[in-house]
Amino acid sequence: MYYQRTTVSVMQKEPGGGGVMIRSYSPRGFNIDGNTVFGPCALLPPAAILQWNVGSHVDVTAESVSLFHALEPRIEILVLGTGARVERIDPAVLALLRGKGIAVEVQDTPNACATFNFLSSERRVVAAALIPPPVSTALDLTG
Repeated sequence: MYYQRTTVSVMQKEPGGGGVMIRSYSPRGFNIDGNTVFGPCALLPPAAILQWNVGSHVDVTAESVSLFHALEPRIEILVLGTGARVERIDPAVLALLRGKGIAVEVQDTPNACATFNFLSSERRVVAAALIPPPVSTALDLTG
């Protein structure tokens, strides 16, 4: 059986503009360029926002990260926000992504949001997988 690679084209608001930016986060979810996303989410270049079906860092499996290595063009970096603190991700999952040529940055969600915004502003081909942090770390990134 032959399977053809699927590509997705997303129209950007401004020609030549950068990717999406995370404006704020809270225990409920994220504000991404004015769009509210409840719960964990995945940000895919150039401007796709998806709900990510994980409950916590233990749900980060080969299956849950498969969407990140199925993209064309291939992402350079996946920024993975694990909540209030950096959590250990299954080494086999990290090895799978690295084997597909994707660098992985595992951080607490507040730092992951900042890293994603910085890399996106630098026009890097970056994706994010984010789990909302608890109340004590909620922040508005707009200023």
